Amino acid sequence: MIAILGAGSMGRLWAATLPAGQVAFVPRPGQAPDSVCYRFQPIDDKSVSVTVPWLQPGQSPDLLLVTTKAGNTLEALKAALPSIANSTPILLFQNGLGSQQQVAQTWPSRPVLAASTTEGANRPEPGLTVHAGRGDTWVGALNPVGHPLVKRVTQLLADSGLAVHPEQDILAKLWQKLVINAGINAFTAVLDCPNGEILEQPFYQRWINPLCREISHLLAAAGRPEHTPEALRETIEAVARRTAANTSSMRADVLARRTTEIDFINGYLMRLGRQHGIPTPVNQMLTEQVQQLN
Repeated sequence: MIAILGAGSMGRLWAATLPAGQVAFVPRPGQAPDSVCYRFQPIDDKSVSVTVPWLQPGQSPDLLLVTTKAGNTLEALKAALPSIANSTPILLFQNGLGSQQQVAQTWPSRPVLAASTTEGANRPEPGLTVHAGRGDTWVGALNPVGHPLVKRVTQLLADSGLAVHPEQDILAKLWQKLVINAGINAFTAVLDCPNGEILEQPFYQRWINPLCREISHLLAAAGRPEHTPEALRETIEAVARRTAANTSSMRADVLARRTTEIDFINGYLMRLGRQHGIPTPVNQMLTEQVQQLN
């Protein structure tokens, strides 16, 4: 049994693709006891009806997927973990950085792992979850207790039929995704446009080079492999072109009046800059502009 904490787009994607009868959502305090029912639209196939039960008292999952928003993760786990065995691996799917470290530090005796995924999922209307883009998912350990479980967790997720890979240096994958999100998501939210359209916008063209210079300095200060600002911009724009028609999760959150994850993306880079004495005026500006949209 795989339990999923967080019934948003990503949680519903995994719930729909994992074997039926082998997955349950973890109820949050005050949630209705009825099963979660929705339509799921696979890539290149007809939509299907999905019904996922809630995890029942006394059930012991083999794995806990956490697909909540980064800012909600710590409190959601504090409510859920007392009823889940200490040996159950926790797999974190949050965007950005910061929330993963909080979880690993709060529960050092539990096996804590993180996932970085390029699978795309969204909910264009109530009751419908769309698998919007096929990608890859990498799984790695965040603490010593999690290392022996990486292969097992990867195999459990692979039963979904999605591409899942073990990863020795999961922080490298998380950083790679953070850089791309920092260079795309905030711009799409501020400019209210799909990913590809930011590239021609004067606001983006004005700020992308200084943003990449900030990120380049921060990567070096954090002990990550160094990248030139030019290489960072090339990577960001390659992804923006490849996902040109996509709406970023941050823009979707703004449009739906949900709290965004800006504090764990550009906001994380801003705090890292303070920690290392590196000025980050562009990350600060983007963070503040998205916060104002909220």
